[in-house]
Amino acid sequence: MHTARAFRPLKFLALFLASLFGLCVSIPGWAFQTRVVSIPSAAMHRAFGATVVLPDDYARSSGATRYPVIYVLHGSGGNHADWTSNTRIGKLADRYHVMLVMPDGGRESWYIDSPFDPASRYETYVGTEVVSYIDAHFRTLASRERRAITGLSMGGFGALRIALDHQETFGAAGSISGAVDPRNCDDEPGIERVFGDPARHADFWTRNAIVEGASSFEHAHIALTIDCGVSDYFVQSNRVLHDKLIALGVPHDYVERPGGHTWSYWSNAIRYQVLFFATAFRHDGWRPFAQKA
Repeated sequence: MHTARAFRPLKFLALFLASLFGLCVSIPGWAFQTRVVSIPSAAMHRAFGATVVLPDDYARSSGATRYPVIYVLHGSGGNHADWTSNTRIGKLADRYHVMLVMPDGGRESWYIDSPFDPASRYETYVGTEVVSYIDAHFRTLASRERRAITGLSMGGFGALRIALDHQETFGAAGSISGAVDPRNCDDEPGIERVFGDPARHADFWTRNAIVEGASSFEHAHIALTIDCGVSDYFVQSNRVLHDKLIALGVPHDYVERPGGHTWSYWSNAIRYQVLFFATAFRHDGWRPFAQKA
């Protein structure tokens, strides 16, 4: 990857040589397209914005060319514009020739279909309605082997929850600084609206905790990557999930790096996750990862 510091001297040198010798040079750049679309939800009787990033060659390629899709979820209190506003995620669409879709998941929906708030049906929305819309309106490779879903914090929880509940749709999934045990987040403003009272409905909280449902990954055949900073307050629950997956023999990629619950960490981590997914796409989803006998 060219950093800004490394790229500018190279660009100036190329332009200098071109002017000196009359050469025609092509300076590499990023030409991805970012679109904001409105995606309707029949489940919630309204439409929500979504940010879609298309690789540069999407516009230049023939109508027969189709692309794999990575769905990237925001965290609590955020919206669909978070990733493009706070990171350079668009460059990854160009680099790996993938589409990136960032749907709106509400401020505190946890991407579930809440039994306590009938108006909050974000798992159906993201896992079914958004995917159907994107496949209908863009040139996608519409198969589970060419779809991935990931997200940060609340979005990390949502990505893993949706991937497990929609295994026919997603062949790869990830989590960055994921709140994989919402029972540790019972003081999060608004969480009780969708999860219910943690004392009266403790079984629902436990049933939906990713750390408690690790065995669900055993036969899911999902290419799985989990990433969390060593200074993140969610790192311990991520370690618990990692240990359970190891005990179950579930193939997965697990990474801890220096950093906390910050955009600096997330903007770095997403680069590795998109590389992971792009590799999985090239090898039909989960095939590069040895399965338990």
